[in-house]
Amino acid sequence: MKLAIQASDLDHTRIDGTRVYVRELLRRFSPLSPETEFLLYHRGNFNPVLAPPAFSNYAEYSVPFPRAWMQTRFAYEMFRVRPDRLFLPIQAAPVCLPGSIGVTATIHDLAFRRFPETFPVLQRQKLNFMLDTVVRQADRLIAVSESTKRDLLEFFPSLVEEKIRVIHHGFDNQFFGARSSEQERDVELVSYGLRTDGYVLYVGALQPRKNLVRLIAAFERCRQTTPDMKLVLAGEPAWLSDSVLEAREKSRFKEDIILTGRVSFEALRTLYQGARLFAFPSLYEGFGIPLLEAFASNIPVITADNSSLREVAGSGALYVDAKNESDIAEKLLQLWQNAALRSELVVRGQRELQRFSWDRTARETLAYILS
Repeated sequence: MKLAIQASDLDHTRIDGTRVYVRELLRRFSPLSPETEFLLYHRGNFNPVLAPPAFSNYAEYSVPFPRAWMQTRFAYEMFRVRPDRLFLPIQAAPVCLPGSIGVTATIHDLAFRRFPETFPVLQRQKLNFMLDTVVRQADRLIAVSESTKRDLLEFFPSLVEEKIRVIHHGFDNQFFGARSSEQERDVELVSYGLRTDGYVLYVGALQPRKNLVRLIAAFERCRQTTPDMKLVLAGEPAWLSDSVLEAREKSRFKEDIILTGRVSFEALRTLYQGARLFAFPSLYEGFGIPLLEAFASNIPVITADNSSLREVAGSGALYVDAKNESDIAEKLLQLWQNAALRSELVVRGQRELQRFSWDRTARETLAYILS
């Protein structure tokens, strides 16, 4: 059995949840099916942090092309090689593929359909084209949450429900569950002007869908009565991030709103473990891996009551109305001040973690692809 995998996202310098998803699957696929020949296609050089292992049944093919790589060089390779199966892990597909190939694709989210105003016009057009194409080309679809499955069925009413399988993401408990020493944590946090238990943490891209302008406004309300609170936004600016950066710049507490930019996984783990609480008030998420990372780091979580977030966080989070700035502020203050509630949410978060693992995700994903 030859299984081709479109792995070009592992070349990127910016690391996000979907790229972590591909990396974690490729760390596990080989031993799950040693008799399968995995053909990994990408455009250039793997990001060393994302690069897949060099298993004996993995064949890497770097096939550069200057423009429209998916529709040109990658599609050409599929016609040339004609593998038995094709896995598309990042909701995009060539317009033309050999009819003999069984195609499985993962759909991560439909945020650009739910909140089109939070995406640049050209980016939105590109994402819509890629989604339409992959839904048409795939014989089987993987949705990373029940929420994403519902969105697919709503926006594609002719789609047969049996064509969609929900397989949740996992998380790296071995990494995020490993505790940093107090000395290591203190050194890392001091570099950002922080102290343990002295800040609210957000992790993810800086973009409108993440609802960070409201989070900043809620933080400003809290600061009026809680002068020792700081806010850390750990992530890189993405599209339309100007509104977030402007909100921070105009804030009278801007010196206490820390923008970390890109951080290593080791630094990120330290930021999680040093936080008093984790805030993730997104307008929409297809899944929300940072929730699981926060649970594994033993910090209490506030998140929005929408899309997939309650499905993932379950009883382990305090929920807010993402569009209600005062509600976000009230819940931030409540959790900041209530040590008993923080402790209770940490215990609940640990229970919720038992439902998720990358081992389970990889096992179910590969079985579905090869069945």
